Amino acid sequence: MAYFKITIITVILFYFISISEAVRYVNTINGQDDLSSPLVDQVGICSLLIETEGYMCEEHKVTTKDGYILSMQRIPMGRGGKKADKPPVLLQHGLFMDGGTWVLNNPDESLGFILADNGFDVWIANTRGTNFSRGHTSLSPSDPEYWEWSWDELVAFDLPASVQFVHNQTGQNLHYVGHSLGTLIAFSAFSKDQTVNMLRSAVLLSPIAYLGQMSSTLARVGADAFLGETLYWLGLHEFAPKGKAFADLLSVICKMPYNDCSDLMTSFTGQNCCLNSSMTDKFLQHEPQSTATKNVIHLAQMIRTGAIKMYDYGNAFCNQKHYGQSTPPVYDMGSIPRDFPMYLSYGGADELSDVEDVKTLLKSLNDHNPDKLVAQYKEDYAHADFIFAVNAKEVVYNPMMAFFNLH
Repeated sequence: MAYFKITIITVILFYFISISEAVRYVNTINGQDDLSSPLVDQVGICSLLIETEGYMCEEHKVTTKDGYILSMQRIPMGRGGKKADKPPVLLQHGLFMDGGTWVLNNPDESLGFILADNGFDVWIANTRGTNFSRGHTSLSPSDPEYWEWSWDELVAFDLPASVQFVHNQTGQNLHYVGHSLGTLIAFSAFSKDQTVNMLRSAVLLSPIAYLGQMSSTLARVGADAFLGETLYWLGLHEFAPKGKAFADLLSVICKMPYNDCSDLMTSFTGQNCCLNSSMTDKFLQHEPQSTATKNVIHLAQMIRTGAIKMYDYGNAFCNQKHYGQSTPPVYDMGSIPRDFPMYLSYGGADELSDVEDVKTLLKSLNDHNPDKLVAQYKEDYAHADFIFAVNAKEVVYNPMMAFFNLH
């Protein structure tokens, strides 16, 4: 059945994307063409988005144990110049985003600025493959091997390296805030008791652990049609949303019955209630950004199976080779330390972090100490509202800071 689906979608791909275009895109990934953002050649997020708003900002580099060199930004004081007198907070973005996510809105609407103005020492993480985290000790983004990772590696390498770096630099345990994919890697790390000893608490916005009931039509069509696997089979190891091949592929999806792409963000995330429409141009300057095709495949596996497991290599032999067992190991949400403080905030209109999937997650946390687990439900919020809504400060961020102050 999987082979049949891959064959069908391959025919569609070659029908809508000429063979020459497919080859051109493969050459792009192999470094013979450059579709990367011009922002890569500039200094970084500090100079582009933070210092322009009157905040002091530091650029840092973090090297993971598997050799990826990640950028990290620090906002050590508020706009008024008062040095942080509260614990450090690490902000981790979601899929197709980078750390700029947290400072794209106006200062009174962006979480990074709001935390700094309220006395927190703000640190902003950027996962491998994003515009300013494309370094490696031995590989180039033009090497297919550079993109041989999924969110398993973000759990095993990026998150621990980022948390350890902030802990070492400040000498303090820190608070963690993740959005979307940033919550998935956190839950998975916590379930293996990783990084928890260096954290005071975690806030998980649009929490993702289970994806089996996801209602986003675009995401589900892509997963069910094995689109990620097809791209990987064609040799496209970098999943570049701003690339020509992806745009043509999206056109194919949008022409399928019942897929309304007139408002692409809504089609993907759900109907966001409270975004500032004037932010669209600024958003498109910085997002969406690349990830590994293998990462997209891993997420698609979660949608198709409804389980939260490590990457499935497709057959018992390969899984045995990688894991010592015929099936991928499971991330057990029930293994998260029951006394670790967590604040989950989810929305009724979110089609990626679907309400039913969040309920499944909360059920898996039944044994968690009730005094250490807060679940906030915002009926009209969708996926992007938690980071871009004009009223997020009042709705989400103020309660979040009150939670921090308790821990």
